[in-house]
Amino acid sequence: MKRMPAWVLALAACFCGASWAGISYQDVRDGYHASDAVVLDRAGRTVQRLRADFRERRGDWVALQDISPALQRAVILSEDRRFHDHAGVDWTAVWSAAWGNLVSGGRRGASTLSMQLLGFIDDQYRRGPGGRGIMQKLGQAYAALELEAEWSKSQILEAYLNLAAFRGELVGVDALARALFRKAPSGLETREAALAAVLLRGPNAPQAVLVRRACGLLAEMGSPEECSGLGDFVQLTLDHRPARWADGAGLAPHFARLALNGAGAAGPGARIATTLDADLQRHALAVIERNLLALGDANVSDAALVVLDNETGGVLAYVGSSGDLSGAAQVDHARALRQAGSTLKPFLYALAIEQERLTAVSLLDDGPLDLPTGNGLYIPQNYDKRFSGWVSVRGALGSSLNIPAVRALMMVTPEAFARRLAALGLPLDRSGDYYGYSLALGSADVSLLSLTNAYRALARGGVHSEPRYVVDGAGAAGSRRVAAEGAAWIVGDILADRQARARTFGFDSPLSTPFWTAVKTGTSKDMRDNWCVGWSSRYTVGVWVGNSTGVSMREVSGVSGAGPVWHEIMAYLHRHEASVQPPAPAAVRPAQVVFQDGLEPARKDYFLGDTAITQVRLARAQGAEGAAPLRIAAPADGTILALDPDIPLARQRSVFSVSGPGRGRADGLAWRVDGRLVGRGDRLEWQPEPGTHRVQLIDEHGRLRDEVGIQVRAGGR
Repeated sequence: MKRMPAWVLALAACFCGASWAGISYQDVRDGYHASDAVVLDRAGRTVQRLRADFRERRGDWVALQDISPALQRAVILSEDRRFHDHAGVDWTAVWSAAWGNLVSGGRRGASTLSMQLLGFIDDQYRRGPGGRGIMQKLGQAYAALELEAEWSKSQILEAYLNLAAFRGELVGVDALARALFRKAPSGLETREAALAAVLLRGPNAPQAVLVRRACGLLAEMGSPEECSGLGDFVQLTLDHRPARWADGAGLAPHFARLALNGAGAAGPGARIATTLDADLQRHALAVIERNLLALGDANVSDAALVVLDNETGGVLAYVGSSGDLSGAAQVDHARALRQAGSTLKPFLYALAIEQERLTAVSLLDDGPLDLPTGNGLYIPQNYDKRFSGWVSVRGALGSSLNIPAVRALMMVTPEAFARRLAALGLPLDRSGDYYGYSLALGSADVSLLSLTNAYRALARGGVHSEPRYVVDGAGAAGSRRVAAEGAAWIVGDILADRQARARTFGFDSPLSTPFWTAVKTGTSKDMRDNWCVGWSSRYTVGVWVGNSTGVSMREVSGVSGAGPVWHEIMAYLHRHEASVQPPAPAAVRPAQVVFQDGLEPARKDYFLGDTAITQVRLARAQGAEGAAPLRIAAPADGTILALDPDIPLARQRSVFSVSGPGRGRADGLAWRVDGRLVGRGDRLEWQPEPGTHRVQLIDEHGRLRDEVGIQVRAGGR
């Protein structure tokens, strides 16, 4: 066949202003990127693909040797049957198309794969809305000759299959194979290859047209028997288009979004190295599925899990939902807000011990308690509806008794406790007075991620930092001390004490491990949520079990629902390494303690500074102060008062009152504001003065018993 002289094509290229840019195969390969960001675990293994470009759906670049030979053959037969024989322009096809268009008035094309590829890699050859003019076609043909002089046939075919649009948003063979045929590009068989090839000719052609064209191509490929049932096959295949990415890892969809946000400007094609451990993630998914199924008819369908590295804050495992078992698998339950239950008690006792209001051996009355509030009486109950009488802080926290926790909060005050929880990163959006004394029992809503990270602060001796999702080589950035190291250590020692929790949980429960761990469970009102959160020497693990709809479970508590999952994950983490209790900080002092009348067995316990004692007894004598400390009940530390401009200043008052043994004293107690005596007695009405003040309570011996800070705002005066 006589070829058109190259000078004619070159002249045409000059007339149309086009010139081949000389783009190399390697430039095209290096400039390609998938529409997804790929999330990798700490070892570089893919754990999730996450869509980052919603204009087109592109997979990874696939080498020619990894593309089905059947697809290669089908595309060449359909689009450019003399591909291996021409040098970029198929003149036989050109003359045939020209004659056919002239005689029949059709619009048959003759573009080779090389000419089509030019439109993918160079905008000047891209087909416009009105098609290509004759001069642009001639320029494209000349450029195709130059392209074939620089690229090999294999490179041209590989690039074409990776850049061609097949149907809808699907671009490239990887997206086509995984989203449409649910397999890797290497596995496409003859029928699938024929359908893919005819999609190139008409990406959005009607189903009947695709079936007719595919059947014709199958006959050319020597497989006419594949036309049997082809219509059903095409319909089923096209229905796969909206489906999720086939053959993707899909291990951590919720974590992947956090990682993508944490990676900043990561976009399409980005490969994000994260802190996740793919092996641990797979194990966690299997453990959650197995334990939820084991709960049978307990009406439980959802769970979430977070594993953190204590030192760095790296997220090692993150399960946002129970997948197919969940009625809301797309919801990230690890970040959903749920009622905390008893999981907040460790932070309460740590604050009380830090303030030296309590020690691990202080006795609290686990008896009936009625507290007047703005909404009526608050009457807390224990989980088992029974009372234990006098119990030490160690026993109260270890066995998760409710009433002693409320008594502890009366000393600390809800406002101070709420500030501590917020400092630990828990998402409290109201003041302590809003929650009231129910805050001791976990009436606030928290997320599993924030709660687990708050427990990690206890594991680090009271030092808080944010969790890390991506690998950046840095340690726990932004660390700050939130709680006293000694108080955090003592609380950890209590939560690791099997004897302390035996009253409620017994000695043989999922909370017991053959290595050192500190752990706490929680169950919210009406069994809507249950939790198990704890730490070892290296890891902090948090588990939530419940229902996305918020409906109650049936007889499922933290120790029976979340506890077994927590236990299995901890066992997996320490299958090859031990966990031992961290050494006590210098501020912690041990002492052998004896309890009066055998209230509790004698034991060695731990104290902050000079709070250590060797004997614990109840003060029963007439006039004795009793076990409760003398404290300021009102105002709470940090209270902000505002003067009302519509009420005469002389008529406005703030009430000072005491709790504990000070109630009933007429003149024995004194009140000072900023060092100035303002009155006496267990109750005082003080006229507020604008400014910041220190309120002090002085006993009859002139000793300072308690002090709080308040602020009085002028209120427009």
